[in-house]
Amino acid sequence: MTGFADLPDAWDVWSEGEDGRLVLAYRPDVFNAAEFPAPCLPTLYLTHGRRTRRPGHNPTDTTAADDWFVTLYLEPEITLEGGHRFSTREQALEYARDLAARFDAGEIDYRALYQVPRQTYFERLDELTGRKSETEADN
Repeated sequence: MTGFADLPDAWDVWSEGEDGRLVLAYRPDVFNAAEFPAPCLPTLYLTHGRRTRRPGHNPTDTTAADDWFVTLYLEPEITLEGGHRFSTREQALEYARDLAARFDAGEIDYRALYQVPRQTYFERLDELTGRKSETEADN
């Protein structure tokens, strides 16, 4: 695996394709369907061309054909939005490493991504990432 020597221990390389695509999984030991549902496994995708949410269907639009994308999924329909499009894989890798470290350090406000709060899930994710819960932050 190239470029991830400094990846936080909580993140695992889930898969790495020959074409440069990469999937990182956050604490798969916890999000194993026993403690938390597997679909809640936070994942970071580094893809060449825009990734769709439909398995097996990843059309590349002509404007994104040569670009690399980094997407953080908290669940299949819950993503961190923003300008995560890069002209080179190296730039995308650098951003993915930084995003993984910020997530692991509790610096990503994942609660804001949900329309319907999942309090128990948030409390456990707060523990894993070292992020102060909303009740702790108020004190």
